[in-house]
Amino acid sequence: MRLRHKPWAKEKIEAYPQYIVPNPEDYRGNWKEVFHNDNPIYIEVGTGKGQFVTEMAKAHPDVNFIGVELYESVIVTALDRLIEAELPNVKLLNADARNLAQYFAKGDVSRVYLNFSDPWPKKRHDKRRLTYRTFLKLYEDIMPDGGEIHFKTDNQGLFEYSLQSFSAYGMLLTFLSLDLHKSDFEGNIMTEYEEKFSQKGQRIYRVEAKYR
Repeated sequence: MRLRHKPWAKEKIEAYPQYIVPNPEDYRGNWKEVFHNDNPIYIEVGTGKGQFVTEMAKAHPDVNFIGVELYESVIVTALDRLIEAELPNVKLLNADARNLAQYFAKGDVSRVYLNFSDPWPKKRHDKRRLTYRTFLKLYEDIMPDGGEIHFKTDNQGLFEYSLQSFSAYGMLLTFLSLDLHKSDFEGNIMTEYEEKFSQKGQRIYRVEAKYR
């Protein structure tokens, strides 16, 4: 993904700590201080422009959502969505997913969403895929027993790789769709990429995987 540099992004991020949490490591094991409740926390790794996490927060007010996005120039668009929506149950982290264990303790997060992640198609880059085994271990370390990963992609190769990765890790596949928009799945919230791809007639693949 080619990113447009926004030199003002960092300053804007710092101006809205009520939406983009500064120093998230300070709340490791105690995120109720941020949300002021004990509702379950679902995170989206690679939240992009924030459409999914914002709409999910609207649809599920009894769940706390956190969108994790590395790039400042992208997360500011998600920030604009939150400023407009004024939702109490969604926050953002401008952070690298590889550092999740620094921000969340075991059991802090009940579910992880991975939506249209970079497929990193070259074999030598497989360790960068968000469904690679080291990432699966990372998610497991911040979720309780039985935590879930919900994964969507338009990339068949990444989908097949992820199914194999989940199975090799010993996870249980509890839902699988090879063409989500032609299935009977209810309550689907689309990302910006999903809207674009589905309008072109591309298949959307989805799987839910549970830690045993």
